[in-house]
This record gives sequence, structure tokens and C-alpha cells, in this order.
Amino acid sequence: MTNPNNSSDESALEAQSWFMGFTKPFWVANGVELLERAAWYGVFVSITLYLSRILGYTDVESATVAGVFMAGLYLLPTFSGAYADRIGFRNALLLAFGLLTIGYAGMWVLPTLLESAGLVSYGVPITGTEVADAVGNKVVFNGLDTGWEKWLFIPVMFIIMIGGSFIKSVITGTVAKETTAANRARGYSMFYAMVNVGAFSGKTIVKPLRHSLGDEGFIVLNLFAAGMTLLAFIMVFFFYKNRDKGTATKTMAEIWSSLFAVLTQGRLISLILIITGFWIVQGQLYATMPKYVLRMAGEGSSPSWYANVNPATVVLTVAFITRMMSKRSALTSMTVGMFIMPISAFAMAAGNMMGHTYMLGLHPVAFMMIIGIIFQGLAESFISPRFLEYFSLQAPKGEEGLYLGFSHIHSFISALLGFITSGFLLQRFCPDPRTMDAATQAARQLALAGEGPMPEAYAHAHYIWFVFVGVAVVSAIALIIYGRIVKEH
Repeated sequence: MTNPNNSSDESALEAQSWFMGFTKPFWVANGVELLERAAWYGVFVSITLYLSRILGYTDVESATVAGVFMAGLYLLPTFSGAYADRIGFRNALLLAFGLLTIGYAGMWVLPTLLESAGLVSYGVPITGTEVADAVGNKVVFNGLDTGWEKWLFIPVMFIIMIGGSFIKSVITGTVAKETTAANRARGYSMFYAMVNVGAFSGKTIVKPLRHSLGDEGFIVLNLFAAGMTLLAFIMVFFFYKNRDKGTATKTMAEIWSSLFAVLTQGRLISLILIITGFWIVQGQLYATMPKYVLRMAGEGSSPSWYANVNPATVVLTVAFITRMMSKRSALTSMTVGMFIMPISAFAMAAGNMMGHTYMLGLHPVAFMMIIGIIFQGLAESFISPRFLEYFSLQAPKGEEGLYLGFSHIHSFISALLGFITSGFLLQRFCPDPRTMDAATQAARQLALAGEGPMPEAYAHAHYIWFVFVGVAVVSAIALIIYGRIVKEH
């Protein structure tokens, strides 16, 4: 049934046009989205490094905490979005950015308090050469590894998680409310551009901070993030006006009931579990890649910059690939993407099997990591745009919107499984150098300088990526089987 008020609502929006055919709340929402993404991606691309190098977490501990952190951000938006509908988007954004500012500031303050208590001291900044980089960048721990103080990060993490969960639902909801049928597609295109500009800028700032301040740069990065979210809070406070003051919507009990309804749909759950395999591998961009590259290619590497290759590839290829596959089924497009993922993971493994021959001025581990990330971006262009389309077709008629609200369950599962698996694999095949004996550390430094092979503890580091090659292959084959079964029924 059409809403008789739709035409009058759209006319009102057109009358409120402020710039380029969009309202002021639209531009404020997109502006604060850029700031929030810059803060989030700057912190998250280095979160496991922060937890290990600054707070003394083991690889398994840091991966588990980061996995829970990321998983929560995919599970909570459905619930926080319902609350945002009740209190109004302006109040929800103020709450979100207030919590985010407190949380990021907490990540900046916590290490300072630990250092003042004599529990940890930070080394001198990076000085230039490869060997000096790693030695000069060393953090000296004085008991934090076995103390309880590092767990003070957990409440800080939950503050950021809750604040961040509001952003996903409120900003996209604002774009929907502040656009008309005539400009909605253009509005979401601008929103997507803001997300990518913010993500790119946030990741880009990590390397300069690390190279000018050493490991302490991971601490200062949180001050940058807190500044971004504080600026967003100020923008919302002064410039964002609600078109509505909040309305009563679904209760939390109704949302839980809807979730259970989705979980009882065997066809949907099977699809979610299969696609989870893709996101487990894709998530290694944050779970494994930063530590792996720094340990195997040296402190002069730039994992945060390499991570930017993924969104750049998606932006450059997604329109062409979607158009190219437009006459193919969504399942066919996703299957092509799933078979690209093993190539991506294998390329990432190949760098450690190529000796010390630099390519385009890059260590082979770094060079092949970039190649693998390019393939990963291509796979995402085949899969992501068509997944929601296919997922919606599997939902019962009339309930597509309800089911799409839970379409990111795969990200929740993959964050937990992918990060925790990464922690154990790093600990086994590419361990934290500070846990190694002096002889192993010295041999590793010589290997990084091209003066010998990696010590035995790191010789098989590429096995990590072989595990994810296996995950990708199994997921791709499972998707083919799924497609045939669905077609038969």
C-alpha cells in the first residue's frame, strides 16, 4: 500500500534543499560519517598491534578481544537502531559520538596511566635502517603481561562498541529519510563515497605516526580518533536537526523473536554459513595481515597502506563487474567471487616462499600481500553487491525487510571465528618476536636485512595463509552444492 503522505513528504524535502539538491541534515550526517570512519579504520587496522605492543596481550588474547569487538559492532546495530528510533536520530548521534569520544580517549589515557605506574615503558622512535627500526621500536614490558591491568581495556572496548553500533543504523537511516525517490540513488552513492574517503584517510595516518613516534604512535592514533568523533559530536549538536522526534517502534522482545525466526530458516542459515567462509578470509586484512607483514617484512612495511588497496580495488571494479554479471544470476556471481578467494590467500602465502628478491622496491612478503589484497577486492566486487539481492529472495514473501535486517549475521560469526583462528595461527607459525629467545631474535633481524634465512620459528609462517586457502576452497565448493540443492527444490 502506498503512503498518501509520501508525495507531500518528498515535496517538503525538495523545499528544504540546501546544497546540490540535498538537505542540511543529509550533509551533516555524511560529514560526521566521514569523520567516524576515519577514526574507526585508523584504530581498527592497528587494533591487534595496539593490544599486543602497547598493552602486552598475547596473539591469542589480542585476536579474541578484537574479534569480540568487531562481532559486537555487527550484532548490536539492529538493537541500537530500534532504540535510536525511539529517542530520535539527533539524540542517538549525540549519544554515539559522546561514547566514541570517551572510548577513544580511554585508549589514549590507559597506556599513559600504565606507564606512569611503572608497568610499561615505550622505546625510542624508529631511526632509519631495517635492523635499527625493529630494535629502536621495541617496547620494554615490566610485568604487564602477567598483570590484570591490561584488562582495563575491556570496559573501554564496550563503550566504543555501543557507541559505534548506533552509527551504522542512524546514518543510513538519515540518508533514507533525507532523500527522495528522485535523488535517493545519488544520495547513497555520496554516502558510500564518504565511507571510503574516511576509511582511506584513517588508514593512511597510521604509518606516519608509527614512523615518527615508534610504538607510541599507536597510542597517539587514539587521540586523533577521539578528536574526529568530538568534532562530529559538535557538528551534530549545532547543525543536525531532526525531522521527527522519535517514534515507538519494535520492542527488544520483538527483535529477538525476529532473529529466532531467521535462525529457523535452514536455507538462509546455510547461505550465511557458506558466505561466512568468504568473510573469514577477508577479515584477515585486519586480524592477521598487520602483524604478519611487520614480522616477516620488517618495521619499514606499511600494513595500514596495504589495507587501503582493498577499498580502492572495490571502488574501481565494482560497477564494471556488476554490469558484466548483470545477466548472470546472483548465485553465479557469488560463486565466481568465492573461487577468487583461494587465489588471494595463496598469493599472500607466496611472498614467504620467494626468498629476498625485492619487487618494485618492496619486500616479497609485502609485494605479494598487495597482490593478494587486489584479488580479495575483486572477489568482494563479485560477492557483496549480489549477496543482499540473493538473501532477500530467500526470505518469505512480505518479510524481506525483516530478514535483511539480520543479513550481516555472517560478519558476526566470521569476526569471532576468523580473529580467534588468526591468534592461534600467528602464535604457532609467526610468533611475537618479543616472546623469542635472544638468538632467534638476532637471526630474524639478520634475515630481515637479507643476510640469512628466517629462523625455524618463522620459516613456515606462510602456512597461516594455506589454512585460509582451505577455508576459501571449502566455502566455494559448498556454494556450488548449495546452488544445486536450492535449484532442485
